[in-house]
Amino acid sequence: MEYRQLGKNGPRVPVVCLGAWPLGGGMGDIPEPQAISTIHAALDLGMTFIDTAEGYRSSETVIGKALKGRRDRAFIATKLSGSHAASHMAAAIENSLKALQTDVIDLYQLHGPDPSRPIGETMADLLKLQERGKIRYIGISNFSAQQTRAAASYGRIHSSQPRYSMLFREAEAEILPECQKQGIGVIAHTPLAKGLLTGKYRPGHRFPADDERSRHAAFDQARAEAVWRVIPGLESWAMARGHDLVQLAIAWTLAHPSMTSSIVGAKTPEQVAQNAKAADWALSRSDMDEIWRLVAPAIPNT
Repeated sequence: MEYRQLGKNGPRVPVVCLGAWPLGGGMGDIPEPQAISTIHAALDLGMTFIDTAEGYRSSETVIGKALKGRRDRAFIATKLSGSHAASHMAAAIENSLKALQTDVIDLYQLHGPDPSRPIGETMADLLKLQERGKIRYIGISNFSAQQTRAAASYGRIHSSQPRYSMLFREAEAEILPECQKQGIGVIAHTPLAKGLLTGKYRPGHRFPADDERSRHAAFDQARAEAVWRVIPGLESWAMARGHDLVQLAIAWTLAHPSMTSSIVGAKTPEQVAQNAKAADWALSRSDMDEIWRLVAPAIPNT
């Protein structure tokens, strides 16, 4: 497993991060022993970077159980979901520490901006948590370039989590360049586009009610149909090079020069092993050009 530095003077983390949203039930309930086995498989493969959030149902609790006796092997990232109010943050950090069964969170992130509170006040509270030894590094998620600049003006930001995949490239315009300018490590979220880039779901697929993707705009009928038309070509391209479509989607994000890691969800040890193989695949400039020619027909306005 390749490791890269997360931000200026930051820690080294695996290029493939275990996304724990599915392990908390975000894609439907799964048995707790299965979730724990999935986390253990990730650690054994060197995928020691685990990303979760306050808002990911039981995810933090499952991770805490899985890491009992193994805490020193993992780099834990979680997020403050929702309000940035001081009272909410104070309660949320204690809840996360308790659920994760740890004394310190390696990377504490804002899950998104909160326009109801000045970012300077939010950053001041995060810096206090850092000074008290509750968190090691500060990160942001779903922040625009302007919001990133504002947050970074009040303290050191080590990471940013934008949505980024070969289907959703809007971060390339301003967010990724801003992170490079600021020395902020980028962690791509949703590199598989909620499953669109797995080749598993045909247009019209209906997810169970307990799967949050049943309400996600990524599965708009027109978009799903456009993506489905390019899937065979992408699958064939990947297979000709000894990989699969999932690994291609992950490796594609990692090819951008701003990228530190790609967050990929998994529900089984087998999926973890599949995802981990993307770390060994470095795509060249000519590879990226070929891939774009294959995927461009699925992107509006290209």
